[in-house]
Amino acid sequence: MALFVTGKKFIQDVETAGAVGVYVPLEGGFEGRYKRRIRAAGYATLFVSAPGIGDLASYLTGIHGVRPPHVGKNAIRTFFLPPFVSYQLENLPPKAKGLVLWLYDGQRLSQEELAYLKELTKTERRLKVVVELGGARDFMWKPLTAVLAAA
Repeated sequence: MALFVTGKKFIQDVETAGAVGVYVPLEGGFEGRYKRRIRAAGYATLFVSAPGIGDLASYLTGIHGVRPPHVGKNAIRTFFLPPFVSYQLENLPPKAKGLVLWLYDGQRLSQEELAYLKELTKTERRLKVVVELGGARDFMWKPLTAVLAAA
C-alpha cells in the first residue's frame, strides 16, 4: 500500500455507485485513512456494526422499538426510536454533501440485506453506503452491484 493515499478514486466510486463493498487488511488501520478522506470530502459519517442492526428497513428508515434487558422485577418496557439514517439525513449540516453509512463486519449480512442497502442508496440520493465484506492484503473495493452479481 502506498505511503500517501489521496482516496480520490475511492470517493469517486462511492459517489457514482452509491453502495460499495470493501475488503480491508485484517491487521486494521488502513480503512481509517479512507474514512478520514470521506469526511474531508464533505460527507457526514456514521460507523455501525452490521450484525447488531437487526432488521435493516425498520432500523434505518422506520420508527422501531427497542427493549432494554429485563432485570428481575422491572416491568418490560419498549422504547421507540427514530429512524437511524432518516433522522441523520434530516439533520445534516448545511455544507455537507451527504451521509456515508460505514458498516463494519458486513460479511454477516445476507444477499437480500446487501441488495436492500444498494436499493436504499438509489431511493435516497444523499446516502452512500460502505460495507466491509472481508479481509484482503490491500484495501480494495467493488460496487455492491458487482458483489451481488458474483454471488
